[in-house]
Amino acid sequence: MIVKNRIMLYVTNVAVCANFWHKYFHAEIAETNEMPDKSQNIVLRFTSALEISLFTTSFIKRYSPEVSLTTPSLMLFSDEFEQLHKRLPNTGHIIVNNGVRTFNFADPEGHFFVIAEQLDQ
Repeated sequence: MIVKNRIMLYVTNVAVCANFWHKYFHAEIAETNEMPDKSQNIVLRFTSALEISLFTTSFIKRYSPEVSLTTPSLMLFSDEFEQLHKRLPNTGHIIVNNGVRTFNFADPEGHFFVIAEQLDQ
């Protein structure tokens, strides 16, 4: 059985992106690792079951060239939907689709993600 989900994101500046996720989502730094090319990998823990691991795109290009650098489309469900919409910079409009409220936002490097909230049905 799967007990944890760690999503790997490839960014230009690991420290800036880690700070963004920490500042707006209160993700805690679970690990900081020096990679063979001297770049850093930072693992951010949101919950005991969800982590994001940030790597530089230059590291991935060199050591895992077969891996796609495309940012995955992530929809993160939150119990702080309204607060996040107010707190995050660069948020889109709130929309409702099939009983789910959503809005998008961009990280400091322009990668877009979605915050969602399941409405009572």
